Amino acid sequence: MALVLLFATTAHAQQPTFHVLAFYSEAVEHDHVDFAHQAIAFYSSVARRRHFDFTPTTRWDDLNAATLAHYQLVIWLDDQPHTPQQRAAFEQYMEHGGGWLGFHIAAYNDSDTHWPWFVRFLGGGVFYGNNWPPLPAEVIVDDPTHPLTKNLPKSFLSPSNEWYIWKPSPRLNQDVKVLLTLSPSNYPIGLKDTIVGGDLPVVWTNTRYRMLYLNMGHGDKIFASNIQNRLLEEAIPWLAPPSGHSRGY
Repeated sequence: MALVLLFATTAHAQQPTFHVLAFYSEAVEHDHVDFAHQAIAFYSSVARRRHFDFTPTTRWDDLNAATLAHYQLVIWLDDQPHTPQQRAAFEQYMEHGGGWLGFHIAAYNDSDTHWPWFVRFLGGGVFYGNNWPPLPAEVIVDDPTHPLTKNLPKSFLSPSNEWYIWKPSPRLNQDVKVLLTLSPSNYPIGLKDTIVGGDLPVVWTNTRYRMLYLNMGHGDKIFASNIQNRLLEEAIPWLAPPSGHSRGY
């Protein structure tokens, strides 16, 4: 009887505490696919250690109400939804308490995107430019007391990445909390395409939602920093709802 109880207790303790659905695409820029593959390996390992369910998928049509109802967090690794049906389902998911983690190209938007809700969701910033080629950069921690940054140094070298700049800066939105910013000491950054200055947030959250955006996600060097990996790992439990269930969804 004692062995049965022990087995039951152990099995119960190892049940996933929440469920994560990670979307990615294979038919996108090669450097973004490389990142997605490394991110899947990284988060699969984190999921085993921290006992949550992590499911990667290339089926973007799974952005629908029936599927999303089973997940407390969705991740966009190297792409974003492009059909009206997928976008509408994501809007409803987030407006009703869903969680989102987006990397790099996931937030790209310009005059051809035609998704005003998504621009507001991101904090109002529209893609304005980038450096090229990808380069490492010093990033500054904006709030060392925040749960995601309290164990990070005041600044650190983020691995080689293509850095985006946004107009207007998301920082100007009163609902946006910027966590990491590209240090002005990097400017000018780039060789073919150069960013010569300006406010460049690289990690932020729109506090009206359970969401986090990270500008990192170009190429196969993103997971080369143990310091940055702390942030990438802690983002998942930070975004997960305390109850393990989406609020109201």
